[in-house]
Amino acid sequence: MLLPQEIIRAKRDGHALEPNDIKAFIAGLTDGRVSEGQAAAFAMAIFFRDMDRTERVALTEAMRDSGTVLNWNDLPGPALDKHSTGGVGDTVSLPLAAAVAACGGYVPMISGRGLGHTGGTLDKLDSVPGYTTQPDNALFRKVVREAGCAIIGQTADLAPADKRLYAIRDVTATVESIPLITASILSKKLAAGLHGLAMDVKIGTGAFMATTDAARDLARSLVDVATGAGLPTTALLTDMDQPLASAAGNAVEVAYAIDHLTGRKREPRFHQVTVALGAEMLVLGRLAASLDEGRRKMEDAFTSGRAAERFARMVSALGGPSDLMENPDRHLAKAPVVREIAAPRGGIVGGIATRDIGLAVVALGGGRTRPQDGIDHAVGLTALVGLGGEVGAGRPLGFVHARTPEAAETAVRAVQAAYRIGDAREAAPDLVRERIEASR
Repeated sequence: MLLPQEIIRAKRDGHALEPNDIKAFIAGLTDGRVSEGQAAAFAMAIFFRDMDRTERVALTEAMRDSGTVLNWNDLPGPALDKHSTGGVGDTVSLPLAAAVAACGGYVPMISGRGLGHTGGTLDKLDSVPGYTTQPDNALFRKVVREAGCAIIGQTADLAPADKRLYAIRDVTATVESIPLITASILSKKLAAGLHGLAMDVKIGTGAFMATTDAARDLARSLVDVATGAGLPTTALLTDMDQPLASAAGNAVEVAYAIDHLTGRKREPRFHQVTVALGAEMLVLGRLAASLDEGRRKMEDAFTSGRAAERFARMVSALGGPSDLMENPDRHLAKAPVVREIAAPRGGIVGGIATRDIGLAVVALGGGRTRPQDGIDHAVGLTALVGLGGEVGAGRPLGFVHARTPEAAETAVRAVQAAYRIGDAREAAPDLVRERIEASR
């Protein structure tokens, strides 16, 4: 018999929970036998008392098993995916999924929407006319098999316990708990039936984990718990002390990703992270014998045009325009007001409050402060100068794309305030800080 209060009491008092008790509690959360108050107390007890690796694996597996678990064993190659903890200008998923598909992987990528200062992959793809981010399972499987990749949204029957528990955590100040973050992220990835997962854990002024120690703790938990649950996983700690791309928004990031795929414009930082994560995925899927070989295969997928072809095939199969790659300007929404962001002084960019850049996009209407908020896909920022870039006369910080002149001016001021400009060039932080493998 399930006694939620006894499970809560045990964790409150610092005891390790038995896997069967965790499984029973999550089953009760899913079917309503556990109340919201009990779920909140459970989350708070974990927040203060933590969980060991065995408990974290049990919690993650229980949340996975609360709904449908997909199976991709009928594919001729491995089902692979990547997850980012979120940042600004992080549209890596779009070119990455296509490039890995071009290398023989299959990428059934189930992504989320933006909340807070970070952008969401689904919001970006919603700016593509006709693209279906919520296909039925038959279409999802068909596109994955035929295009090699499909980027869609989470369905209601995929890890439903996570959806309920996250809503409770969000209003009870228990979001910042590594065991709970781990279970939330990985329950959905495990339910997706993957054969390998690369984690991109962000560090810096635009990340949820601002310090290396915090990011390392989260990455270690994600890798060890995923591996313990049978999903081979590695993690990279990557820099978010500046926007990853020079564009931030929705349609503007899709346009940026298309430029990257087609080779019209490839920025080195963005490209490096994309290739590094792709190499991890190829090694996990045994499509490359080493990371060096994986990087070479990823580079070839881009330079040969095969990645662009896979992306075009995915977009078309999910209802988007067949000529999106050739004519993005014809299909992607454009904001009516474009304003240059003049640098407040000449010099060299020495620091960026990256979170504030993301919040400027939200204020323009390109993000949401509540899950039910609408999105203006056309607004955003482009041509943002990175750390070490020179600004001054004729060299703006970037451009604002806005719905109204008033919104544009507000965003201009917000971006100007987010930049620190000095006279000397400072050393830029390493882009890929660390690589985390499963503990032995």
